Amino acid sequence: MADVQPLLSALQVFNGAPDKTSLEGANNWLQDFQHSPEAWATCNVLLLSPDAPAPAKLFAAQTFRTKVTYDLHQVGSEHQLALRDTLLAALQTYHAGPRTIIVQLCLAVAGLALQLPAWENPVQSMIQAFGSNPATVPVLLQFLTILPEELNTNTRIPVIDEDYNERVPKLLTQNVRKVLETLSMYIKATGVTTAIQKEVFTCLRNWLIAGEIPPADLLNTPLFPFAFEALNSDELFDSAIDVLCELIHETQEVDDNIYVIRVLLPRVIDLQSRLETDKDDPEKIRGFARLFSEAGETYRILLVDDPDNWYPLVDAIGKCSAYHDLDIVPITFPFWMRLAQILGKRATIPPYLIRGYEALMTVIIKHLHFPADTSTLTSQEVENFRSFRHVMGDTLKDCCLVLRTEKCLLAAYQMISAALLKGPSGVTWQEIEAPLFSMRSMGAEIKPDDQVAVPKILDLIPQLPSHPRVRYAALLIIARYTEWINFHPNYIQPQLQYISAGFDDSDAEVNAAAGQGLKFLCQDCKQHLAHFLPDLHTFLKTTGPKLIQDDRRQVYEAIGHVISAMPIEPATQSLRTFSLDLLASIHDTTSKTTPTKEEIDQASNALENLEVMLYIIRSFGDDLPEACQASCLEAWTVFENFLLKFGTDYELAERVTRVIRHGISLYGKAGLPVAPSLMERMSQGYDATGISCYIWIGGKITARFGDEKQNVRLQTALRGMYETAAKKSVTLLSLRQPKEMPDVVQDFVQLLLQLVDIVPEIFFDQNIFPSVFGASLAGLTVIHDDTVFATLDLFRTIVTHDCLRDEVTEPEYTKWATLIRGVVRNQGYQLTGYLLSGMIGDFPEDAIQNVVSIFRVITTMFPEEMLQWLSGVLGELPGVSAPNQAKSQFLMDLTDAVNARNYDKVKYSILTFNRVTRKVRDRRRLPV
Repeated sequence: MADVQPLLSALQVFNGAPDKTSLEGANNWLQDFQHSPEAWATCNVLLLSPDAPAPAKLFAAQTFRTKVTYDLHQVGSEHQLALRDTLLAALQTYHAGPRTIIVQLCLAVAGLALQLPAWENPVQSMIQAFGSNPATVPVLLQFLTILPEELNTNTRIPVIDEDYNERVPKLLTQNVRKVLETLSMYIKATGVTTAIQKEVFTCLRNWLIAGEIPPADLLNTPLFPFAFEALNSDELFDSAIDVLCELIHETQEVDDNIYVIRVLLPRVIDLQSRLETDKDDPEKIRGFARLFSEAGETYRILLVDDPDNWYPLVDAIGKCSAYHDLDIVPITFPFWMRLAQILGKRATIPPYLIRGYEALMTVIIKHLHFPADTSTLTSQEVENFRSFRHVMGDTLKDCCLVLRTEKCLLAAYQMISAALLKGPSGVTWQEIEAPLFSMRSMGAEIKPDDQVAVPKILDLIPQLPSHPRVRYAALLIIARYTEWINFHPNYIQPQLQYISAGFDDSDAEVNAAAGQGLKFLCQDCKQHLAHFLPDLHTFLKTTGPKLIQDDRRQVYEAIGHVISAMPIEPATQSLRTFSLDLLASIHDTTSKTTPTKEEIDQASNALENLEVMLYIIRSFGDDLPEACQASCLEAWTVFENFLLKFGTDYELAERVTRVIRHGISLYGKAGLPVAPSLMERMSQGYDATGISCYIWIGGKITARFGDEKQNVRLQTALRGMYETAAKKSVTLLSLRQPKEMPDVVQDFVQLLLQLVDIVPEIFFDQNIFPSVFGASLAGLTVIHDDTVFATLDLFRTIVTHDCLRDEVTEPEYTKWATLIRGVVRNQGYQLTGYLLSGMIGDFPEDAIQNVVSIFRVITTMFPEEMLQWLSGVLGELPGVSAPNQAKSQFLMDLTDAVNARNYDKVKYSILTFNRVTRKVRDRRRLPV
């Protein structure tokens, strides 16, 4: 036991409440232990020791399973049968439990069976070893249960395809008859317990899932009739349902299994009487719903081709769909969906199935009713019910596919009409809201040429009660039907009136629905709405201030859609009209000496509303009207003054720069006159605050105007931005870790990518470039895919720049090349370290190609230096991710490539190193 004491000490750390450092240390120690060859013997000692604590014994069993999967090569072939005997002896020792240890040992035995051809028939051996003694039968059943699942799902077992394809049939297929005989013997053996019978069913199910048991073979065993008998047992019910569902699934090739189906399906249909007998037991109904729905999905073609014989199955599924427990109802939905997909393509549909979907539609709308008293529900329960209503809405679309949308919509319309006839005192809001919700769900299926159902529905909406839940549902119907309204513009005016009234409602959700209705109406009907813009402008002046910002933003989004569809002259005038109101609000706040928080929030909201309008409109092209061009300077003046006053506030700076970003797209070349001033202000803003959105805009300006080489002031501003961004970013990185300011790192790298591509004469400044190169390394340490990819793109662009080509002779290119080589020589060690540590660490998998490209170029550039750098870098890489053997092999492979000046081999040496270390990382991610 002295040899296992360090292991016990490491495991002891997990008891109690250890600190993070202790946990990580213990976990790493245990991971390393599991890798070691000594673990085999140590874990055997633990398993055999009666005094060892239970967690240690479980860890030992888990380690056997892990090592059989990954490290069987550590055991010589002459000792592998002895390892098998060791595991079987452990199973004998622990045959009474704990079950967790039995499971781990069985997994180990199953993995060993796959890799040990010398073990001729493991299934037969296990039956002989454990099948005769009732006390050890649970071990045998556990092994037989695990075997097919482990062989089919554990892809980490290192067996080549050829050996796998030869070995698996010997382990599974050739033993099917023996397994069925064994399970049949146990299922009704004298003295058998329900626990054993459940394990038999579990084992049988796994072999069915693996596709090893032909359904016809199962039909001829006692297991088949007993599965139906077991439905009368509370203890065996769920297990029997599992087996029957898998058996049905295995007969999905209907033509090949028609004999089995003709025996199986009538027995399933005979169970429908249980829906009445067990109606007060939701768990039983759940099981029958699974069974009937599985049969319906699998045999749906039979239901269509021979509905007279098999319609009772549809009726049984319909009863499950009508059950009051909404956790059970969705079990049936996949059946209705797949059956509808068949029926929707048929010219004629059997009347039985038409009636089935009519009943289903009525049932679903009934399920859509909110409870009479929602106060009895928790907020989470209400949210869950609302989410489930959308799932039920998808099933209503299936009904539309079979019954046709017009018929379904009219049925819902009739429900509302009938409810309204009861009068205000006789009708509940739920009776109206539920059919309205169904109309909204089915609205996705309406045709633009519908002349019957949709007009009736839209004409009905103004007559509905003013209950907020009803108004909310009606407004969302309008939002859903706007594509139809676009083809029938005479309906626009009444819908706008109803939407406008929704903004006056005291209920916030009704306001939000009105905003959504207006947005979609303007989006889909924008060609018809230009003459409504003055009304919308008046609406914003009068009602707009009363709206919450989310609703007001949706109104501006709607306006943006209308403007985007207008001819350029009126469009620019309309945009100017709405924008001036927003700019005036921003200017008013700026001009106040000490604006209140409410006034600042109003300015922030105005910026957001302007942003959403510009985002929708995007651009009018380069041929802007003169008035629009002039407005560029006007708008920038407002923004500049606002930034001078509030630019140190992160949220407000973000708001302004997002608007500026869309302004760059809107004005295009017309924005060039203000670009230098804009770039200068962004530089000053970043220098003063370190807020990254300023250099983000710097990158956007560079991308749009950087190639304007003749604009001296702009080029000077670009250089100033580069100098400021470099200096400030280097300072920030000296004070904080990159992970603490990922936005700064991301936006800095994106700015550099634009500069190196568009203005390399600025980027390759010998006074700035060295520090920029070093600061950019921070991008390789931020755990964010976009940042990593951008940073790798930057370094790849630098080290593969055209100036480094041998045939280049231009003086400027030669100067840049000398600069790049000098910087890479000086900082190559750091770059190499970040590349390799990221590759074996947190880089996304797709980044490996960029790593290879950069690594190969640097190795070609500095082969001897690379070998020196690599020797040190590999020593610093954590052994938990990169084992010493992998490091040594990598260094050897790269040395061979360098000595042979065969730089193509650099790629393969890195890929090999990455593949080996990835396997180690994947293994370490598994729980200890």
